[in-house]
Amino acid sequence: MGSFSSPLMTIVFITLLCHLEVHAIPAVFGNDVDSGELREDILEINLESERALFEGDIAGDPKRNALLDETSRWKFPIPYILTDSLDLNAKGVILQAFETYRLKSCVDFKPYNGEETYLSFTKLDGCWSFVGDLHEGQNVSIGDRCDTRAIVEHELLHALGFYHEQSRSDRDDYVKIWWDQIIPGKEHNFNKYADDVITDLNTPYDYESIMHYRPLSFNKNATVPTITTTIQAFSDIIGQRLDFSAIDLVKLNRMYNCTDTYTLLDQCSFELINICGMIQNEQDDADWVQTLSSPGTEDQTLVGQCKDAGYFMYFDTSEAEVGKSAMLESRILYPKRNQQCLQFFYKMTGTTADNLVIWMKTDDGTGNVRKMKKVYTIQGGSSETWKIAHVTLNGKDKFRYIFQGIVGSNKMDGGIYIDDISLTETPCPSTTWQLSNFTHILQTSPTGHNITSERFYSAEGYAYGVRVYPNGKDSSTQGYLGVYFHLCSGENDGVLEWPAQNRQVTVTAMDQDPDVKLRMSSSRSFTSDNTWVKPITNGEWDDSCECFRSQEFGWSTFISHQQLLRRNFLKNNNLILSIDFNDLTKLIRSEVQVSLKSTETVKEIQEGPGISDRSFAETPKLRVARSASGSPCQPNPCRNGGACVDRHGKAVCRCASGKAIFYTGMSCETQRISGDIHSIS
Repeated sequence: MGSFSSPLMTIVFITLLCHLEVHAIPAVFGNDVDSGELREDILEINLESERALFEGDIAGDPKRNALLDETSRWKFPIPYILTDSLDLNAKGVILQAFETYRLKSCVDFKPYNGEETYLSFTKLDGCWSFVGDLHEGQNVSIGDRCDTRAIVEHELLHALGFYHEQSRSDRDDYVKIWWDQIIPGKEHNFNKYADDVITDLNTPYDYESIMHYRPLSFNKNATVPTITTTIQAFSDIIGQRLDFSAIDLVKLNRMYNCTDTYTLLDQCSFELINICGMIQNEQDDADWVQTLSSPGTEDQTLVGQCKDAGYFMYFDTSEAEVGKSAMLESRILYPKRNQQCLQFFYKMTGTTADNLVIWMKTDDGTGNVRKMKKVYTIQGGSSETWKIAHVTLNGKDKFRYIFQGIVGSNKMDGGIYIDDISLTETPCPSTTWQLSNFTHILQTSPTGHNITSERFYSAEGYAYGVRVYPNGKDSSTQGYLGVYFHLCSGENDGVLEWPAQNRQVTVTAMDQDPDVKLRMSSSRSFTSDNTWVKPITNGEWDDSCECFRSQEFGWSTFISHQQLLRRNFLKNNNLILSIDFNDLTKLIRSEVQVSLKSTETVKEIQEGPGISDRSFAETPKLRVARSASGSPCQPNPCRNGGACVDRHGKAVCRCASGKAIFYTGMSCETQRISGDIHSIS
């Protein structure tokens, strides 16, 4: 059984409204799909791009890099290509990372459509990226074991113009580098840079940054660290790979002048007297009341930990006339997309006859928001546990969302509570599994003990389940939560596609921070193959679901107990897992042809004043063949941006090459990395 410590340890980060939490350490992922430990030495930025930026080869200024030089910053949306060298799972994870950027910043992405500058995601050696916009198209490598959302976020921060946190000029005040413990030849990974080269954007040193190294990065002795913190309590904090830290987001949003995020429409924890601009409906019978936490009726936001803080909205259904109703309406919202996910926490302590109904009020065609549509109904119960709900909305024009509480029976006590609302322009998770009293389960479960979920269904109709091992699956994984996914036999098996291949399983342990932008949830994904046959053919019968459950796949070290206890994963002692099972077949062939500039155009740019030849080394200097009808170059047989030339009636490919990569083969089908590119992290 793993050891436990209090979530309030030596260092306590105090957030707004005395929200107490100590922040996370990195998750080591190891599982039946991939049992190895992620090494920091595959997280890289590109040394050639670093030299170019520092020597002025890109921007022409030897004292500026992507952070200081505004010409190296991207315009949004950023064009991207998912090359077919990528693993299918990596393609899905990259799209997940895009959605995280859109949710927490103004950074946006779009499929490549002939633009001069773009990101080309490809599978090369390890995980690495150039720094800043090189204005000529550039690679981001998502190699073996790089396909997690957090790693892609990390590499994209490099591409957006950020170096590692321990590269700051003031780093020696906060960490110590043990040079004699670094693998020979890897010392450059620990370089620091002067403040006239990189900027901290007026932020404090961030031990929790997703851009910080772990203690054992590039170490030659498996148990001896290469980097330690001057304050010992932070040694278990550095190197987390969950999600952006709060300061990561401050820096990103300052660099790109983000005043709003792209897909977060609304959120409210009801701590302010204006209750986030929500209004009471004037035509109903009662009101929702902003209510302060008290012993026995704690809020979800602060769990009753703070005096004079911790509010929720409450509708009293006791001693009330049957049919009595209270309606709480949001402000008018203006969506960019056609689908939204409303997430909120609720409690219903009356009877099963009480109802909580979600409505939308939309434009009636005249510009007035008055047309009502019922979306979802939650039936009551007698539970003191906060539960999470996800409701899909489909607002295409301006709208409000509405919470309606309805009294269903005469009773002496009871009510309906809501708290921590968020509305995002993202799909809702397919399934949410809430495990109550999980802190106690962690403390009492022996190694190997598991909890199996009920049978869930995906949007396509596949049945599946999840199994968690609170204290590890075996003695080697004590101190970690194991999470495994399996298919179940279900009512739709006769009409579904089998084998169920090219589906991406994504499991997320939810950080229940009330601010969506500050959540650092733990998310892992893998993709099914052609061995995923009907569970009835190879599964074991389970009386609890009256179904067959197939072989399980997942992660033996999904998240550590330290992480679970340090952040908000176990708020109110509840662990919340979301599970998705999505078809990625459309991404199997995602690569698009890169548009080539003609030789004349490249020559004109190179002859411009003050431009280095090397600035355009990535641009293929190739003449595009002008072919008559019936030419062997129509259509172009050359891949990866290669140019086709008609030589004596035969198609000959001239393959693209540049600083980072080059292509070979009869049709430029093989991608290779340049021999003078070295890893830097």
